[in-house]
Amino acid sequence: MSERSLTVDVAVIGGGIVGLGIAWAVAHSGRTVVVIDPDPAGGATYAAAGMLAAVSELHYREEALLELMLASSSLYPAFIESLGMDSDATGYQRTRTMNVGAESADRQALADLRSVQLTNGLSVEPLTIRAARMLEPLLSPRVSGAFMVEQDHQVDPRRLAERIQLALAALAENDGWGHDTLIRVHATGLAHEDSADASSRVTGVALADGSLVRATEVVVANGLGAAGLSGLPQRLSLPLRPVYGDILRLRVPAHLQPVLTCTLRGLVHGVPVYLVPRSDGTLVIGATQREDGSSAVSAGAVYQLLRDAQVLVPAVNELELIEMTARARPGTPDNAPLLGRVGRTGAESDTDDIPGLIIATGFFRHGVLLTPIAAQYCLQLIEEITVDRWRNFRPDRFSASRAPASASPTGARS
Repeated sequence: MSERSLTVDVAVIGGGIVGLGIAWAVAHSGRTVVVIDPDPAGGATYAAAGMLAAVSELHYREEALLELMLASSSLYPAFIESLGMDSDATGYQRTRTMNVGAESADRQALADLRSVQLTNGLSVEPLTIRAARMLEPLLSPRVSGAFMVEQDHQVDPRRLAERIQLALAALAENDGWGHDTLIRVHATGLAHEDSADASSRVTGVALADGSLVRATEVVVANGLGAAGLSGLPQRLSLPLRPVYGDILRLRVPAHLQPVLTCTLRGLVHGVPVYLVPRSDGTLVIGATQREDGSSAVSAGAVYQLLRDAQVLVPAVNELELIEMTARARPGTPDNAPLLGRVGRTGAESDTDDIPGLIIATGFFRHGVLLTPIAAQYCLQLIEEITVDRWRNFRPDRFSASRAPASASPTGARS
C-alpha cells in the first residue's frame, strides 16, 4: 500500500470535461473533492470542437435526449460565471450556428430536419442564399440552402478544462484543503464497505499505485474506462463502445480573418461536416464517426474533411493545417448518457440504490454540451434531492433485473 492517505467528500474518477465539471460543482457547493486521472482532458475533451448545439444536434429518434441538451445549454452562462472568470477565458461564445446544404438533396435533408425541430418547439429560420452570403461572405456560391439557429453556441473545451482545473486548485488553496485537487494516477476499482459485496456502500477508489482514496461519494466519469473498473456490481452492464472521430485544426492567415463569424454545420452529398471559428484565429473542422477500432488519424478522413469543408468555404484551401487529432468517444446503444445512481436489484426502482456510487459516462458526441446538467444532477444526487426528470438516463437501464453481486478482491473495507 502506498503512503498516500486521503479522505475527501467526493472522488471523481475521470478528468475529462464532464468529470471536471462535476468536480467543480461539488467544490463550489463547499465539499472537498479530488479528480483521479493520469491525463486530465487528454481524451475526447482534447479533440472536441465544443459546439453547444442542442438544436442542430437533434437526431431522428433521439428526441428524448433533446430535453437534457436544452436544459444543459440553458445552464452554460451560469456555469461559466461560477468559475469567476469572463467568457473569453473559456472560449464561451454566444455566436450563432448556420446549417447549410451543398446541393438540393442536402437542402431537402436540412428542411426535413427543420420540420422535426419545429415539431419539438425549436426555432430554426430559413435564409436565402443571398442573406447567408451577406452574413458569411466567404461562403461558397455552390451552397444551395441555409438555416440559422440563434441558440446554438460554442465553447473551447481545452480552455474550459484548463480553467476548471485552475479554479479547483485556487478554491482548495483558499479553503485550506491541504491536498491537491488532481491525482495523476489510474483508478483501478471501487472500494466497498463490505469487500465481499459489490452492492454495499462504495467508500473510495483503489489506485494503480496501491493507494486508496476514501470518499463519501464516488463519481465514475472516466468514459470508456468506466466498464473496466473492478468493484462494480456484477449485474451492472455499462455497454460502452468507442466511436472514433477525426478532427482538424487550421490557422487562418490575417488577410482572411475572420474566415467565419458563426459556426457552420453543413451537409455535403449527405455527409455532415462542421467548421467552428475560434477567437484565437484558428478554425476547427470535424468530425468523422468511425467504429473501426483504430485510434490513429485516418488519411481518408483528413481528405474527406478538407474536401467537404472547402466545398462550403473555398478559402479553407488557403489555411494552414496545424493539427490532426483522433479520439474515441464513449457511445451507448441509445446514444444517451449513463447518468445517475445504480440500483442493487434492478433498474425498475431507485428506492434501493447503492450508496456512495454515481455513474456519469456514455456522453458520446454531447459531452461538452451536457457538462453543466451532468454536474448539476450529480450534485443533486449527492445532496439527496429527488429529480425524476432524468431517470430515463439511469446507468443501469441496460442491466439484468436481478443477479448476485460480488466485489473484486480490490474492494476494501472502510
